[in-house]
Amino acid sequence: MSAIEDFTDSELWLIRTTLEERYGEAVEPMLADIELRLNPYATELTVCPAAYWEDKGCHFIVCKSGDSRYRCQFYYRVHEMFGTGVEEYDDLSECMVTLLQVQADHVAKQDNG
Repeated sequence: MSAIEDFTDSELWLIRTTLEERYGEAVEPMLADIELRLNPYATELTVCPAAYWEDKGCHFIVCKSGDSRYRCQFYYRVHEMFGTGVEEYDDLSECMVTLLQVQADHVAKQDNG
């Protein structure tokens, strides 16, 4: 089981800055390690760093799956997990903005329908 390098200071700055822009206040994500199956055809799990935060009952996670490779999702309960439609990003900024936009669109759709 090989580990992926932790988020760099610049990656953490980008995460915090994006969250502050979204919520209008400083948000400090919790950092953790998670295990991911990076190859869908193998059973091996890889330890990957992750950033986690919550907002209004929604849980968000962005994980680093390699050098300049990121995965993300948001969820409310175990049976309410959502992705962005993109398996893996090579740009953390795009990953963060898309995750937050897809979640905002989800909330708007729930409120209207």
